[in-house]
Amino acid sequence: MDRMPRLSQSEWQALDPVAKWLIACRASVLFMTFTAAALGGLMAWRAQAFSLELWLATVLGLLFAHATNNLLNDYTDSRRGIDRDNYYRNQYGVHVLEDGLMSERQFWRYLGVTAAVALALGAWLIQQRSGLTLNLMLAGAFFVLFYTWPLKYYGLGEPAVLLVWGPLMVGGSYYVLTGAWDWGVAWLSLVFAFGPTTVLFGKHTDKLDADRAKGVNTLPVIIGEARSRRWVLAMMVGQYLLCIALVLSGHFGWPLLLVLLSAPAQRELFAVYSAPKPTVPPADYPAEIWPLWFSAFAFRHTRRFTSWFLAAVILDTVLGRLGVGTGLI
Repeated sequence: MDRMPRLSQSEWQALDPVAKWLIACRASVLFMTFTAAALGGLMAWRAQAFSLELWLATVLGLLFAHATNNLLNDYTDSRRGIDRDNYYRNQYGVHVLEDGLMSERQFWRYLGVTAAVALALGAWLIQQRSGLTLNLMLAGAFFVLFYTWPLKYYGLGEPAVLLVWGPLMVGGSYYVLTGAWDWGVAWLSLVFAFGPTTVLFGKHTDKLDADRAKGVNTLPVIIGEARSRRWVLAMMVGQYLLCIALVLSGHFGWPLLLVLLSAPAQRELFAVYSAPKPTVPPADYPAEIWPLWFSAFAFRHTRRFTSWFLAAVILDTVLGRLGVGTGLI
């Protein structure tokens, strides 16, 4: 959650094309997409239907699709004036257009290559798997193209993130590898997807006033700060409840309950989210993170919870493959 430093023209020009691409597409956040694809791959391995070739193509296709979305996001918000003099935006990435590091022609060249790679990999996967793969790819393309506008501008950005990083990425990866849709995997994917969604919800709550002033009607702008804070807490609690339900339903074993070890940290979260954002940062709050507040705490919880969650899923899967029973009954 550290601030991304601004780059001078000389520093930018000293970078190679790959480094420039990584900065332009905000590659530091692509780990969420890699984790979603890895979770889908793990579930396919659990079902004894894993294919390394298909998984590599899937994860690369998703990473390049996410990068394409980030580039389109920056271009759209720049053209609409949203990112102009936006001090929140520079909390999570250098903006190559607003910072004058790249011309529009150079930007579109990067965008074109990125999108072409994503489309090529998607087309190959459709050829290899067919079935629902085309539908899943079309759904993904819809969110890539229209997340920034109009979805984010009309309170649909947050639900879109929950859907994309959940059933679409995790469930979709599983389908491409196995050729079958599994609702147990889809429900498990929501446990993971609540994480990125709470961070986004927190970020949009942090900059609620700034978004409202620029006509960006995110969900927190529509429902207000107090309700937004309650929704974030509900999603965090929902992660634990979903894990318990998946164990009780028999879809997964007792190792999934290891996520409860991260529950004690909820006390701090409830304290933070039970009050409005402070007007000034507390004395011990890192200056480089402010003005991000709710999103910083959501990110900390997501990182902790997701670590326990992935460890629990891996343990349950490995024990299952070894024939060790993990059922509660």
